[in-house]
Amino acid sequence: MNQVLPIVYLARHGETAWTLSGQHTGLTDLPLTERGERNARRLEERLRGLTFAKVFTSPLQRVRRTCDLAGFGAVAEIDRDLVEWNYGDYEGRRTVDIHKERPDWQIFRDGCPGGESPDQVGARADRMITRVRAIEDNVLVFSSGHFLRVLAARWLGLEPGAGRYFLLSTASLSALSYEHNLSEPAIRLWDDDRHVGD
Repeated sequence: MNQVLPIVYLARHGETAWTLSGQHTGLTDLPLTERGERNARRLEERLRGLTFAKVFTSPLQRVRRTCDLAGFGAVAEIDRDLVEWNYGDYEGRRTVDIHKERPDWQIFRDGCPGGESPDQVGARADRMITRVRAIEDNVLVFSSGHFLRVLAARWLGLEPGAGRYFLLSTASLSALSYEHNLSEPAIRLWDDDRHVGD
């Protein structure tokens, strides 16, 4: 293992049409907008000079395209555990509209009818954490917002629902690592979008 503790970098995919409209985009395979593509290219500049033992990406096109434009498509391994939360009956719907029917609904507590519960998403996050911790070197992961928020919560040993506290912008970069040793997981960087433009 490196002298320095390993870092797991998390890149959220760039903007899509449903990101703009606020619609829940789980397994619907939308492309990036033009702005989403520009900001994915800016991720390449942000990541320049960093090296990774492994790169993983979700199979969804918005994520794979972000990975490609950031310069890692040729070396990335597709991992199905990295797909976004399955929103089931709430796919394509906006939270404000769901709240008209279920005013107290919270995805991180209630999950989605016909889709995944927080614990199911947490189980996928746990499998990913097991994989990246076994690498014992820097890793880069491309995925979607809600999944990455649950991943961060589980990295810290929190319940999957604690992902509600970790907001993420499109095309942002975050980093998970450790404080003093491998038994002290910590967040090193969160929701860095200074490379993102208009």
